Amino acid sequence: MNAIVALCHFCELHGPRTLFCTEVLHSPLPQGAGSGDISGQNEQAEEEEGGIQMSSRIRSHSPAEGASADSSSPGPKKSDMCEASGCRSLAGGHPGYVSHDKETSIKYVSHQHPNHPQLFSIVRQACVRSLSCEVCPGREGPIFFGDEQHGFVFSHTFFIKDSLARGFQRWYSIITIMMDRIYLINSWPFLLGKIRGIIDELQGKALKVFEAEQFGCPQRAQRMNTAFTPFLHQRNGNAARSLTSLTNDENLWACLHTSFAWLLKACGSRLTEKLLEGAPTEDTLVQMEKLADLKEESEGWDGSEEEEKPSSQPDVVEGQELSKSSPEPSLMPDCNSWNVAHRRLSVFRSLRHMRQVLGASAFRMLAWHVLMGNQVIWKARDMDLVQSAFDVLRTMLPVGCVRIIPYSDQYEEAYRCNFLGLSPHVQIPPHILSSEFAVLVEVRAATRSSLYPTLFDDEQSLNKYEFIVTSGSPVAADRVGPTILNKIEAALTNQNLSVDVVDQCLVCLKEEWMNKVKVLFKFTKVDSRPKEDTQKLLSILGAAEEDNVKLLKFWMTGLSKTYKSHLMSTVRSPTSSESRN
Repeated sequence: MNAIVALCHFCELHGPRTLFCTEVLHSPLPQGAGSGDISGQNEQAEEEEGGIQMSSRIRSHSPAEGASADSSSPGPKKSDMCEASGCRSLAGGHPGYVSHDKETSIKYVSHQHPNHPQLFSIVRQACVRSLSCEVCPGREGPIFFGDEQHGFVFSHTFFIKDSLARGFQRWYSIITIMMDRIYLINSWPFLLGKIRGIIDELQGKALKVFEAEQFGCPQRAQRMNTAFTPFLHQRNGNAARSLTSLTNDENLWACLHTSFAWLLKACGSRLTEKLLEGAPTEDTLVQMEKLADLKEESEGWDGSEEEEKPSSQPDVVEGQELSKSSPEPSLMPDCNSWNVAHRRLSVFRSLRHMRQVLGASAFRMLAWHVLMGNQVIWKARDMDLVQSAFDVLRTMLPVGCVRIIPYSDQYEEAYRCNFLGLSPHVQIPPHILSSEFAVLVEVRAATRSSLYPTLFDDEQSLNKYEFIVTSGSPVAADRVGPTILNKIEAALTNQNLSVDVVDQCLVCLKEEWMNKVKVLFKFTKVDSRPKEDTQKLLSILGAAEEDNVKLLKFWMTGLSKTYKSHLMSTVRSPTSSESRN
């Protein structure tokens, strides 16, 4: 947890003072800090609390860590310190404490003041506020305060018995500072219980010392018999005692370091970030509907053998594919393991890979037809290559708009599929070849290819092929194209984006345009608005161009049945409601 835990004390001479703080270091310590790693005590111990193991050792601080009394140190001046170390936790030259978390390689460093000047200022301000203005009723208990600039603070004030103090008690607080307000508020019950346990232990030790001192020399009767002295003189002559003296525990600061380090570790481990998904996307709804349909079909089977469909009519499911045609046998014998491995590499890996292989202009023409819903036909001998091409191209479309026949021995009409894989010998009707609503990709053997293509270079493995992209109308290559196509090409050409990032960009772009499709569907199909209002809506959506309108109309076919039925049943147009009234 990125936070600082500090113990603060209200001194009667100097006011609020920070006694001891523990912070988290995610980066390695400065090189100068490791030079004095072996101190006078030079001890190393294994500390375990609550199942968390940390190797803790005492080490020397560098001057930058606030151990020296140099004027550049962020800590208070030496003249401001109490004579009896009431405002000091570690004696001058004390090395401090460091715990190493073996699981996360995080260091927990404890000293009197934070190393960084900005952190010192934040802790100092929180200390002053916790022991002055930000106090709960009764001056003892938890309270929350803070802001975005100086951080948010969980503070728990408490009293420690002192037979020599005014009122027989001294005022302390334990504060937890972090910048994440929500995280700190959610950690309130945990911090309250654990810090309350630390306070109870301190108060219990101090109470034993107080009772022993009162039994030996009662201070109340002695003060009543002592002649009156000016208050200021009494304050100057009775400096505050250190907390180690009040608790009679020489290992107090080492124990506090262990408790604070464990507190930071445990509080950071108990709450983890989790991605909360909102309403299901259209792709998710379509996939759920298809799974439900398949489940109904499987439940309807009575165990009898179903009549087989003719091989000339491959099964087609939106967003899925199923072909009963066997692939064309390869011309090369599949008896060599090198050839088998090489064939597996002869596939498209991503849209960026396909763009590099086909070329920018040919890929743009192909992507334009895919987004417009035109039929995309691939003719090749390698069925795996065609399948990989369809797997890559389908990522540009919603799931409900995808209808694939991966490989067939005869041409299939466009209403049955928008992705069609064919054997090289299949004849395509002339009107399809000349149509502007179809694009053909022919995969042929390259005229000049490497006799020994590199097995481990995926791009060179496709050099044995020549890809010819043709369409009945050349207008697709000359148009500006839909907006989403331009954004997809910008993402593919940006080499600073990895393939995974480009995939996420595609998901975001599809969701953006599916939201526009939903608005247009409700506006035109449900509310039945006039054409003029539809044009205004398209202008607002940034989709008034011809290609964008065609894309929205095609993508409208990919809306889930659940969404359509929901709108039809719950949303009523203003005209129908007025007619009923």
